[in-house]
Amino acid sequence: MSIISVWVRPVVTALAVIALSACSNHPPLATVAAVDLERYSGDWYEVARLPNRFQTDCAGDVMARYSEKGDDIAVLNRCRQANGEIISAEGTAKVVANSGNARLRVSFFWPFYGDYYVLALDSDYQWALVGAPDRGYLWMLSRTPELPEATFNELVQKAQSLGFNTEALQKTLQTQPLP
Repeated sequence: MSIISVWVRPVVTALAVIALSACSNHPPLATVAAVDLERYSGDWYEVARLPNRFQTDCAGDVMARYSEKGDDIAVLNRCRQANGEIISAEGTAKVVANSGNARLRVSFFWPFYGDYYVLALDSDYQWALVGAPDRGYLWMLSRTPELPEATFNELVQKAQSLGFNTEALQKTLQTQPLP
């Protein structure tokens, strides 16, 4: 064994441990126990979100439509731009095995997927809190364009308790719900 391998192996191991530690600043993100995909299907209004790069053109009236498509879920996201035009993005979601349907992998541009975790869900499927395990994405969804203030505040507190930066949360303007 050379002197280099005696020093390199422990240094590489230490760097790997440091890198992995840096990736896990947060504990694992807890989801709801189970999601009935049939009940979850349909239209959802975005009530609030953490800012993200792929929704920068959305000035308001943000909606998502989910529908079962075989073993997958068809996703249609739409919003109104500042100039009044409606833009949309179609994608596919796949259920993560053994997640009770509460964890999905969503793609709008194959082969790239993002995490979609259902963090809180009304028992009547009237509102949902959805996020990603890195805490970089968060959406507050409702079956109606607005949520009661008490429910909104409860979901903000839930998101904060899960480690999301709720100070950056932006309410979504819903003026002309999309057909």
